[in-house]
Amino acid sequence: MSPHTRSTAITVHAEHGDRFDEILTPEALAFVARLHDQFAGRRQERLNDRMLQRKAIENGRNLRFLPETSAIRENIEWRVAGAGPGLEDRRVEITGPTDRKMTVNALNSGAKAWLADLEDATSPTWENVIGGQINLFDAIRGQVDFTSDEGKEYRVGAQTPTIILRPRGWHLVEKHLGYRDRAGHTRPASASLVDFGLYFFHNAKALIANGRGPYFYLPKLENHLEARLWDDIFTFSENALGIARGTIRATVLIETITAAFEMDEILYELRDHCAGLNAGRWDYIFSMIKTFRDRGRSYVFPDRDRITMTVPFMRAYTELLVQTCHKRGAHAIGGMSAFIPNRRDPEVTERALAKVADDKRREAGDGFDGTWVAHPDLIATARAEFDAVLGEAPNQLERQRPEVHVTAAELVDLSSLEPRVTDAGVRSNVSVALRYIESWLRGIGAAAIDNLMEDAATAEISRSQLWQWIHQGIVTEEGTRITRASVENVLHDVMRGLDRSLADRFDDAENIVRLVALEDDFPTFLTIPAYAHYLVDTVPARELAAA
Repeated sequence: MSPHTRSTAITVHAEHGDRFDEILTPEALAFVARLHDQFAGRRQERLNDRMLQRKAIENGRNLRFLPETSAIRENIEWRVAGAGPGLEDRRVEITGPTDRKMTVNALNSGAKAWLADLEDATSPTWENVIGGQINLFDAIRGQVDFTSDEGKEYRVGAQTPTIILRPRGWHLVEKHLGYRDRAGHTRPASASLVDFGLYFFHNAKALIANGRGPYFYLPKLENHLEARLWDDIFTFSENALGIARGTIRATVLIETITAAFEMDEILYELRDHCAGLNAGRWDYIFSMIKTFRDRGRSYVFPDRDRITMTVPFMRAYTELLVQTCHKRGAHAIGGMSAFIPNRRDPEVTERALAKVADDKRREAGDGFDGTWVAHPDLIATARAEFDAVLGEAPNQLERQRPEVHVTAAELVDLSSLEPRVTDAGVRSNVSVALRYIESWLRGIGAAAIDNLMEDAATAEISRSQLWQWIHQGIVTEEGTRITRASVENVLHDVMRGLDRSLADRFDDAENIVRLVALEDDFPTFLTIPAYAHYLVDTVPARELAAA
């Protein structure tokens, strides 16, 4: 057989846990292999394009709305497919990882939808990746339950949210699975294709039979060509399983600054499969810092808690998103406030509820059709603010926002952000990055830290700010020049103050913080080296999908 006609095969490089065979079936892996055969090369092309774009921006190129796609933006006729069954009303969506307890809690939360997250809220241990697929498989078939270590039983009620899966982004790989390319080389599988492929293969028809459908949140997209790749994957997958074209619905997270310049184009590429866009605020802030980290003092960001949704560049981004969605018949979904309640501290809870109410009131008033929360106790507060605007209507797509006029300069306008950096801000970033990464290394991808919900995106902000402040020679308001040595001192001090245990991963987390915040090179995502160094535990390969 010619190497150019050889079929791809998937090999498993990890131990099987309980019930893993129900997910890693030969048929499912053969489907994942077909996805790699068709799309792995194009994925790599898109990643190469990202690198070229980063280099161009680092060399001074300014972002702009693409002149070559102006006809798409100016054509007022086209619309996206819109909501599928069970997605018509999305006023409150709960987000969270797919462990067993969270699955039950999300399904019982009373939210309209559950973002079942295999990405930023999940630490991609092999157990979490396949265990999450098992939990989703059971949830869709009404057979999920949970008993805690204390013996408390959790059962799912009759009314459950619509499930929307978020697979991992294009930049990530799944090293516990390998695929053989057409040249005969074995490479790590694409995490995106693994997460999507296993979920879709096992659950698409069951979801349709339940009156809903296979729905997805697409993370970290940087341009419309990446959206086109997803759309082709959706069409291929529908055809492969004999499902009607357009059954899949996707909501794209606009969480990179480059994607913000191509929202119309992203909707257009996905128009047959698109339900809406989401304002992924934390990754968006991270993307801004990462993109402009070397552009000089005028692009320096202040303490993290000063970067709010009401600063001009964030207002420009969210208002443009709502306007773009509604003129195309797409839902505009708001983001997640980091404040969470503490059932043991009424004052913390009162403050969190007030902050969340303000955030959701602004989103509903701006025209968003729904929003995210990270905790079940926040659902009633968020729903009240959207109920006040929506009433009995499922959304507010009729609000076209013709008064919104956002320029390219406004999307990147940081002039109103006075770069006020404090010693406390430095210490907070060190502490949050360290403690979150330690949690992530233990397999916990969403962690409550100092009464805020932290995930990979918020940790990215913290470490990116440290890197930028060091490289721009920023002096804090207290007069401390931020250098690698000064941050090392803070890191040592934070480490000394920790409540340690034999099972913690703080030494490993400290190494990762140094790697992603204190070195001259800037890793594009902290999860890439952290995963490669600490979460991969491979064994000799077993080929389950034969060529």
